[in-house]
Amino acid sequence: MKKVFILITALLLCFSISFAQRDFDNVTIKTTHAGGNVYMLEGAGGNIGVTVGDDGIIMIDDQFAPLADKIKAALKELNPGKLKFLLNTHVHGDHVGGNSIFGKETTIIAHENIRKRMVDKFNKDNSEQGKDGWPVITFEKSIAVYFNDEKIEIMHMPKGHTDGDAVIYFTKSNVVHTGDQFFNGLFPFVDLDNGGTVDGYIKNVEEIITKLNDSVVIIPGHGPLATGADYRKCYEMLQETTRMVRGDIENGMSVEEIIEKGLGEKYASWSWSFIPEKRWIETIYNDTK
Repeated sequence: MKKVFILITALLLCFSISFAQRDFDNVTIKTTHAGGNVYMLEGAGGNIGVTVGDDGIIMIDDQFAPLADKIKAALKELNPGKLKFLLNTHVHGDHVGGNSIFGKETTIIAHENIRKRMVDKFNKDNSEQGKDGWPVITFEKSIAVYFNDEKIEIMHMPKGHTDGDAVIYFTKSNVVHTGDQFFNGLFPFVDLDNGGTVDGYIKNVEEIITKLNDSVVIIPGHGPLATGADYRKCYEMLQETTRMVRGDIENGMSVEEIIEKGLGEKYASWSWSFIPEKRWIETIYNDTK
């Protein structure tokens, strides 16, 4: 089973390379107002968050390098000002694939583990982001940026999706960008080979939920804009499916038997192309055994 997750990790970390081979000409960047100064951009890959105002622009994640020009055009439509900072929520290529392009014109902020993984990967095989794509400002637990008349809180979520995830809270706009600590209506990817854990993921989601108010708008890592109710639904799924699989493990069932049994019709709609039910069961199983 370990080989399965090595493969998954390789696919995600090299997403920018594999997607560079596809045709991005037909990809359009869709812009949706989330609240206050904050917008969500959708294209291909993880959702982008943007704050615009008199101070200029801050962008959260940047999808894939071939989309950089389209993303820049979308930013200009929102605000002609300068891109002052780029925040990375985590290290996967569908969120940071454009770093080496945007890093030439702005300052990248991320958790220290993201920079470490980027540098280590580059030094190992020269296949990942070059220096232009590495975070310049890093933090251990949290950092705040005061921009466009609001405090932007950037908080590390340890040992969840990876070991370097950050969640960004726009305190005045009342918008949260969770990165991949939230796949809206989808089974999540927990990257066990890059410091992620199922228990940590669930704990992080619980902690984030406790900080949210009833009117918050959430930009998930993947999926449409969400509410607090949507996130609580995700939390309930995480708890229940994990209990189900671990109960089967305690009863002596093999992973093949658990996969055959499945999680029931209730969670059939949560399967998607990258993390179908089978792979989510394997994730829980491998992180438990």
